[in-house]
Order: sequence, then structure tokens, then C-alpha cells
Amino acid sequence: MEDKKIIVGITHGDINGVGYEVILKSFEDPQMFDLCVPVVYGSLKIASAYRKQLGLPQIPYQIIDSAANAKPGVLNFINVVGEDVVAEPGKSTEAAGAAALAALERATADLLGSEIDCLVTAPINKANIQGDNFHFAGHTEYLQARLGADDDRALMIMASDRGLRVALVTTHLPLKDISPALTKELITQKIKDFNSALVSDFAVHAPRIAVLALNPHNGDGGLLGKEEEEIIIPAIEAARDEKILVYGPYPADGFFGAGHQSKFDGVLAMYHDQGLTPFKALSGTDGVNFTAGLPYVRTSPDHGTAYDIAGRGEADPQSMRSAIYMAIDALRARRNHHSSVSNPLPKLYQERPGRD
Repeated sequence: MEDKKIIVGITHGDINGVGYEVILKSFEDPQMFDLCVPVVYGSLKIASAYRKQLGLPQIPYQIIDSAANAKPGVLNFINVVGEDVVAEPGKSTEAAGAAALAALERATADLLGSEIDCLVTAPINKANIQGDNFHFAGHTEYLQARLGADDDRALMIMASDRGLRVALVTTHLPLKDISPALTKELITQKIKDFNSALVSDFAVHAPRIAVLALNPHNGDGGLLGKEEEEIIIPAIEAARDEKILVYGPYPADGFFGAGHQSKFDGVLAMYHDQGLTPFKALSGTDGVNFTAGLPYVRTSPDHGTAYDIAGRGEADPQSMRSAIYMAIDALRARRNHHSSVSNPLPKLYQERPGRD
């Protein structure tokens, strides 16, 4: 029997960025509809305006009130903004922030209600979305709060089809706040969560994880900082005590410069730019932001709103397309993992040959 198609919820993000362009370009290929049933949370009117402005081909669509009514083979639209809202490509506006939040709130509610199977988010502007109902540093923190994840357990993983996976101990923090935020307990937990995600969401058996140092040259024996000796190394040792294959800490510059990332299934960086700068340089256009540690699968393209090219037809859809692929693959991997580890002894007993 053919498996039921996965329903993928897609938020339109900032309507003045490249969100609609990369969504529409992703579904120009009809084979995308063979992989999933897409539900776009946004505005058909704005999507149509972008399609005409950019000269993109017509894509089959329908407007629905509920994701439960989503139909295969078409772009299903749930309108979440008023007809009076219009896009102003390249501009940061209050209306764009409100439209982004409306899509995110409705999609999150449907995810919690099991009306969609996973979530893909187009880029938002972290400034104009702020308000009474959104006071978070980004998608990761918002989803952690809304989807019932444990505090600080959401883990940002940047992943690409080339096998590079980079996770972050801290995410959207100013540089001056990073060192005070690092503790042995936090890093140990991130190592454990990263290991669990590699197993359950990426189907990696016995993953090998590299941990990066915070300071140049691993702190040079304490001369350039003591975080390695006092926090990071003890965290690695604690994770090893739990049979996790974790190594390091490695100086970040030499690690990527020598190509050591190819020897590991994942790399844990201490802060945002330490991990994302080499990742984006190495992954090309197929990078994906994957949020581990949530009870649901969520991915996003690894780029931002790209106001500078919004409305010009220059946006590359590969990262959005890869985000959709990865959401589907991770959901299947997670389901398979859950099936394999739930009640293993009865399964083993029943499946052994020669038993009555």
C-alpha cells in the first residue's frame, strides 16, 4: 500500500522579502507534488502578484479554510492576512511583520493540532515581527516556547546535502554574552541533544561529533582564555561517560581550513557566526536550518529575507527546496526510529524464526 503523502506546512515569512519567490519557484517542478501535499500559510493575492511580477509560470492551487482539506497535486493556500495587505518588495514594514506572525501562529496551531505533519518556514525579519505576541530572537526560540519543548532544548542545526551538519550551543546572542552563557551542563546537554538528533532525524548510527573551542588556539593553555580547560573539556568528558563519540575541542580556524569536518557526522560550535560562517561558505546554495529538540520537525532555508533582491526574480530556490526535502526525510527518519525503539523486546520475540 502506498504511504499517505506528508502534509508540509509552509509559512510565507516576510512578504517583502524573497519568501514567495522561492516558494513558487520550488513548486514549478511538478515532481515536488509527488513528494508531499504543500499547505502555504499566507496570501494567495500576494503570491499571485509576485508570480505575475516575476513572470513565473502558473502553478495549480486551491484556497482552503483548513489543512484537513488540503488536496494533493496543488499548492493549498490558507489565507491569514487581509485583502488590504500588499507587498512592498525590499522594505521592512510593520504590516510585513504582522503578516509573518499571522502565518507562523496559524501554522504552529495546525502543527500542534496534527493537521500538518511538519513545518517549513520562509525567512522573517527579526525586527519588524517583534510585538506583544512575539518577543523572541528568532524562529527557534519562538517554536521552542510554542511547541512545548523543554527550556533551552531546541537545537539549531545547519545541514546540507553534502553531509555537513553544524549545531550551535548558543544561537542569537551578542558576542559579549557568549562566554558567560557557556556552562559545562549546557554544552553537555547540547552534545547529547545533537547526538540524539543525528540518530533519530538524520538516521546516523553511532555518530561522531566534533566540538569547537571558544578561544583562538584552544585558549593556548589558558593564556587566551580558560573556557576550554574549565568548561568545554569537562563537558566533552561528561558526554563520553554516556558513551557518545565526541572529540575536541578543536580550534575553529584550523578545523575547517584543514577539512576536518569531513571526518565527522556533526560539528558543535559555541556561537552563531563561528558555526554559520564556514557552513555557508562550504554548503553553497543547499544549506538548511533544522531545529532539533522539538516534538515536531521544522526546517527553513539558511538565508534571510534578501531585501536587496526581493521582487527582481534573482532569488535561488535551492535552499527552500532542500528545506522541504529535509523536512520530509527527517520526519520519515524520526518515524522509523520511533518504530524501531518502541517495545523492541516483544518485536524481537515475535520475529525470531522458529517460534510458535
